[in-house]
Amino acid sequence: MKTVFNKAQLELLDMLADIDSEEELQALKHALSEFFARRADEELERLWQTGQWNEQVLRNFQQAHFRTPYKP
Repeated sequence: MKTVFNKAQLELLDMLADIDSEEELQALKHALSEFFARRADEELERLWQTGQWNEQVLRNFQQAHFRTPYKP
């Protein structure tokens, strides 16, 4: 099976080739975490503005149980 990388993956691989210390790796991980957190915040804001996410949805999540049922 052949792995095909998309443009973003190839770009990240190129950047990672230049990382040569633990500090640089941690800085990159932090930057990526902030990027994805910002995207999540923007998506939640969009859902809130469109009415797809609201107080009732939040209450439903508080009462939901997402456990995987296991057979004894």
